[in-house]
Amino acid sequence: MNRDFWRGKRVFLTGHTGFKGGWLSLWLADLGAEVHGYALAPPTEPNFFTVADLPSRLASSQIADIRDAEALARAMTAARPDIVLHLAAQPLVRYSYAAPVETYTVNVMGTVNLLEAVRRTPGVKAVINVTTDKCYENREWVWPYRENEAMGGADPYSSSKACSELVTAAYRASFLDAAGIHLASARAGNVIGGGDWAADRLIPDFLRALDAEHTLNIRSLRATRPWQHVLEPLAGYLTLAEKLHDDGAAFAEAWNFGPDDDDARPVGWIVEHLCRQVPGATWQCDAAPQPHEANTLKLDSSKAKAKLAWQPCWNLETALGRTLEWHRAWRQGEDMATTSLRQILAYEAATRPG
Repeated sequence: MNRDFWRGKRVFLTGHTGFKGGWLSLWLADLGAEVHGYALAPPTEPNFFTVADLPSRLASSQIADIRDAEALARAMTAARPDIVLHLAAQPLVRYSYAAPVETYTVNVMGTVNLLEAVRRTPGVKAVINVTTDKCYENREWVWPYRENEAMGGADPYSSSKACSELVTAAYRASFLDAAGIHLASARAGNVIGGGDWAADRLIPDFLRALDAEHTLNIRSLRATRPWQHVLEPLAGYLTLAEKLHDDGAAFAEAWNFGPDDDDARPVGWIVEHLCRQVPGATWQCDAAPQPHEANTLKLDSSKAKAKLAWQPCWNLETALGRTLEWHRAWRQGEDMATTSLRQILAYEAATRPG
């Protein structure tokens, strides 16, 4: 990632009020980019967007719905972006069972609306659609998934993100390649970090139980996921956007940004590690029937390592430590923009050779 590249770049970022979008907004603003956000209101209270004082750091922040195609197109035209980063989504597997229609309209038609807005906006050079590691047809095998594996999904969330990937490929081939607009998709692992208060996610659930002095309920101790700190894939998105902008079509394809294989750990390992770090934390297995979720999931990021020189930097223990550090700072009433930027700078320093 090249700091100088981002200075003065106009970036249109959907989903800037969410967890990943919030961290990315803060990072881009610190890099000197002119960030224009478009998203629904923050999905939780508290949330990263407000505790890190992001509204004061952005060029514009529009609270609106990506399902509103005309509003989205107007906002993008007004922003005149060089680069578009699409993170807005319905991001939760379990919620998708309760709201499948919402999940599909946001994740599929939201992508269509975004790409239609790109077609109508002069000057866009690079676009990244951020999907998920769950877009692959999960075969419960031990091998990591590569970018050329089949798309699929047994739940509405995973399926909707697989559909979003297919929409991306179709728009690239049908419209954007010919227009000189370079479009890629990015698939990350299970991201963790400070400022995530989403429901039905392991680390936020752990921290909520800890703060309330409750026992954490665990759904599946053996479920294995590619855990990574939120800054890891965001660094990948930034690096990919630079390549798309400067080098174009050679990078307009799908990319995995996952952790090393050793950091694909079962839920039970995560919980035991956290409990060792936080005295008094307790957990128990939830015996109630649960909706289907994949048991084993890993990503092969060989292509990003070889072609983008992107590497995972913080191992799982470091990622968990940074998450606990951020949460303690928030509980103590510290300035969370400063705390977050300190972690971003520490991450950047750790990625430099030598």
